[in-house]
Amino acid sequence: MSKMQPLSKTVRVIIPALNEEKSIAKVINEIPKLIVKEVIVCDNGSTDNTSNEAKKAGATVLIENEKGYGASCLKGIDYINKLEDNTDIIVFLDGDYSDYPEEMNQVIAPILNNEADMVIGSRALGKKERGSLTPQQVFGNWLATKMLHIFYGVKFTDLGPFRAITLDALNKLNMQDRNYGWTVEMQIKAAKQKMRSVEVPVNYRNRIGFSKVSGTVKGTIMAGYKIILTLFKYL
Repeated sequence: MSKMQPLSKTVRVIIPALNEEKSIAKVINEIPKLIVKEVIVCDNGSTDNTSNEAKKAGATVLIENEKGYGASCLKGIDYINKLEDNTDIIVFLDGDYSDYPEEMNQVIAPILNNEADMVIGSRALGKKERGSLTPQQVFGNWLATKMLHIFYGVKFTDLGPFRAITLDALNKLNMQDRNYGWTVEMQIKAAKQKMRSVEVPVNYRNRIGFSKVSGTVKGTIMAGYKIILTLFKYL
């Protein structure tokens, strides 16, 4: 697929963001403009200049004051479902500049080629900057994906936030989680509904700013607890 040609499918990007004023414009500016109709930044109650920086970079900004990664994503989905014009594919991307937005072409390619309904960008399969994933994140991803395989019969290597899914498939999943269990809930429900899911390698770098999850002991413990709880919830 050429990077220089617009797509026949309509792609919108949802970026949940909390206090990402130093990185959000970089993320938005590196999203391939020809393949994306709209970038939606869901500001999760930032106390800095995240919203203004996102607006200046050309994004639509929504405010979700309820703290939680899933709550922000659900805000974006609700907005998209209420639009009058069509959306075919939704891409989820973090606002901390740890992902490489220019890799969006390869993340959506399996959907465009009718090979998948959902694509997970796997950091485990790509190249990672030293220190970009903490040891507890690496172990947590390994454990969670191992449990996904044992309990639900699907093989993943990552719960990575950089992912794409058709809007039709996403709405069928009826996503509910409002915080740390969001990514694993999506992969569990896709498995239970026997959706076509694939992984593609994506690269990963050290984020700009401070991680609200892996950057604190409490955040790491809470995220791990919620992911494990979610894995058992849908058995």
